[in-house]
Amino acid sequence: MEVRLLGPVEIWADGRAVELGPPQRRHTLAALAVDAGRPVTLEALAARVWDEPPPTAGRVLQVHITHLRRVLAEAAGTPPARLLRRSSGYVLDVAPERVDAHRFADHVRRARGADPATALTLLRAARGLWRAEPLDGLKGSWVERSRHAYREQYLAATVDWGLAELRAGSPLAVLGPLAELAVDHPLTEPLADVVMRAYAAAGRPADALAYYAEFRRRLAEELGADPSATLQALHQAILRGEPAGAQVTVVVPAQLPADVPGFAGRARALHALDDLLAETAMAVAVVSGTAGVGKTALAVHWSHQVRSRFPDGQIFLSLRGFGPTGQVVSPQEALRSLLDALGVAPERVPATLDAQAALYRSVVAGRRLLLVLDNARDVEQVRPLLPGTATVAVVVTSRAHLTGLLADGASSVPLGLLSWVEAEELLINRLGPAAVAQRGALDQVITACARLPLALAIAAARTRQTNFPLTALAAELSEANDRLTALEAGDPASDVRAVLSWSYAALSGPAARLFRLLGLAAGPDFDVPALSSLAGLPERDLRAPLRELTRASLVTEYALGRYSQHDLLREYAAELARRDDPEDVRRSATVRLLDHYTHTAYAADRLLNPTREPIALPLGEPAAGARPERLKDLGAAMAWYGEHRAVLLAALRQAAAAGLDRLAWQLAWAVDTYSARKGHLHDQVEAWPIGIACAGRLGELPARAYGHRNLSQACIRLGRYGEADDNLKRALELFTTAGDRIGQARTQHHLAYLCGQQKQPATALEHARQALELYAGTDDRTGHAEALNAVGWYHALLGEFEQTLPYCRQALELFEADDDLHGAAGAWDSLGYAHHHLGHLAEAVDCYQHGLTAARALHHDAFAADLLVHLGDSHHAAGQLDAARVAWTEAEQLLTALDHPSLSSVRELLRRLDD
Repeated sequence: MEVRLLGPVEIWADGRAVELGPPQRRHTLAALAVDAGRPVTLEALAARVWDEPPPTAGRVLQVHITHLRRVLAEAAGTPPARLLRRSSGYVLDVAPERVDAHRFADHVRRARGADPATALTLLRAARGLWRAEPLDGLKGSWVERSRHAYREQYLAATVDWGLAELRAGSPLAVLGPLAELAVDHPLTEPLADVVMRAYAAAGRPADALAYYAEFRRRLAEELGADPSATLQALHQAILRGEPAGAQVTVVVPAQLPADVPGFAGRARALHALDDLLAETAMAVAVVSGTAGVGKTALAVHWSHQVRSRFPDGQIFLSLRGFGPTGQVVSPQEALRSLLDALGVAPERVPATLDAQAALYRSVVAGRRLLLVLDNARDVEQVRPLLPGTATVAVVVTSRAHLTGLLADGASSVPLGLLSWVEAEELLINRLGPAAVAQRGALDQVITACARLPLALAIAAARTRQTNFPLTALAAELSEANDRLTALEAGDPASDVRAVLSWSYAALSGPAARLFRLLGLAAGPDFDVPALSSLAGLPERDLRAPLRELTRASLVTEYALGRYSQHDLLREYAAELARRDDPEDVRRSATVRLLDHYTHTAYAADRLLNPTREPIALPLGEPAAGARPERLKDLGAAMAWYGEHRAVLLAALRQAAAAGLDRLAWQLAWAVDTYSARKGHLHDQVEAWPIGIACAGRLGELPARAYGHRNLSQACIRLGRYGEADDNLKRALELFTTAGDRIGQARTQHHLAYLCGQQKQPATALEHARQALELYAGTDDRTGHAEALNAVGWYHALLGEFEQTLPYCRQALELFEADDDLHGAAGAWDSLGYAHHHLGHLAEAVDCYQHGLTAARALHHDAFAADLLVHLGDSHHAAGQLDAARVAWTEAEQLLTALDHPSLSSVRELLRRLDD
């Protein structure tokens, strides 16, 4: 099986072309095949297939991909070609040599390092793959750019082939093909060079001189330039009757800045750049990332490592895309600089951009050069500077993602913050081994600098240059209210605030406003629905500014639809908001965002626990402009909580700090069910003291009491029984003062649970009976059922198993009548325990399995683990050892994920089973 791009786009299997369908499907195949074996993002794929992707682009591509998968599955081949979905995009999983364009490029690459005979064989094979116009029958700007790149590859390969044939003594074999190619490339100097050599070697020097005269005339008329010194020297050698192989010395640029002192880490990014050396098509890599993340340092460091691979020179050009002056280098200025570096006399440089680019491509064709284009602003600035030949490797650094270049086939090397280990390495490299002994200070500096290389470098420089102790600097940075000022370096080019400001200055008005608002956002990350509330705008109005911020690396889309910023960026955004936005504007945005999280979390909790008692501080309408999310079912609610867990706790802290006490308490309430079910006990221990304090400031007794009572539950599960007892007594006192009978009943129920955990079943039974009495005469069916189950359970703990059954069966009837899965799971657990100890092991297993089904439906991992332990106990007692192992192993897995205190006891059960 073969994929063909060097002509009509086709799949060949068993010696015949496979029917692919409409042109757009062939276009989709080509867009994937050019990156065979590597993921292509959906955005890049759409940009390759359409110049302006329609709103339905994703659905249309899915249809084409489905058809292509079927075609590939039916085509012969070992190993089979597949079209796979990856998190980073779609991958045409096929060996590159089964794509003619990749095989062509591989032959050319191998020829450059081979002996003359092998090189000639490879180059002949490469040219034999060229059937017709590449991507024939397809249209669009990406197709045109790709087609141009393939033509340039073919041109370079044919020049190499011509020279190889001349070395082999076959000038007549090349004259026809080279002369034909020269018609399409009349201004390409390397081609003119080999044509003249071929004429001279074939004994036709007059034809060589005539060709030169015509080439010189065209160059003067179309570009206003003269032939290069190399070509002029060849012309003079032929005039003198000298061998056509005479050469002249040409300029070899060596412009790399000094290597970066103390460079640390970045192994993955360096490896990605190493892959550039194996490229045989578009050898371009885009290193992108936020300001100060070390893009230039990476490019320069890697360039020094590989400079010997580029004998024709290394060029470094700053495009000043983001800088203190705001004076961006134009493509014309950049081309003049490149031509100057390559030894082209100023008078030879044409006036127009197109003519300059044509001359530049002619000069570099076939040369092995490394080109670093640093600090690019956008694709339009870079595209004219790309050489169009795979012999020149190009590294572009930019704060923008330059998606257009990636769509053209460039490699993406995204650069994030340093890892903790890399940050330590950077500081130690710059400060010397003595810094290792100051581990605490190192950690403080790394935290304060948010692992941003620029900030770490400034901190190291201050320590080294001023003999400022690292411990003192760590203390200053940790205590500073304004870390950006603490990291001032006195030089705008290396000052964190100044460097960030250059990115901000380049933003449009809507993107700048959104960036400032992000300084108000709570939590480590955010998504589009939350941003919609923060900005008070529909999601559709956020797409363009958010895309602009992402491309400028001022936010990072670390997962599909979820974004983050490093701390110093967030601090800079908050500083700008305080400077440019009135206090009432900032306050309104904060309230909208907190309302978004509170109302969405409340709705999610209702899906998790629909029978939960009413919230003590009811929610009003969300603030104008807030757009809480609508979650469709329990699974969506659990997924939403899982994604927003850290954000919700941060929002709670922010609400309390901002004096929004009602919202803070409501958030503590709204995250409680999820935290309990997933075993996030420390989240509850953090949230409820804040909620209790807020309720106290509001003067809300029931809300304070509720907070104490629910805080006690987390304390009990953590084994902090003294704290739990204090909180429950305080809750009972407050509920009694408020005259809240149901609140008192629930607190008695929790006191029963505390006593049960402390192995005091008789006292626990007394509290459970008090709870049952308090529920009498109320309409709280859920509470009444829970009290019945508790009374039955504590009878069981006292060994009174026959008395357990009627209480728990009555509770189960109430729970099931109300579709209360959580309560039913608890009742099934109690019944299973009683049957187990009565010797009814089959009934016990049945009860536990019913309870386990309910707990799983609730996504209540901690409860499910308890039921699995009990189920394993009953299987073990029945002699069903394999079934017991299965249950206990699953419980161990759940408890490990929860980091639950009972994990050790389950592992002990499994160990004994193995003994």
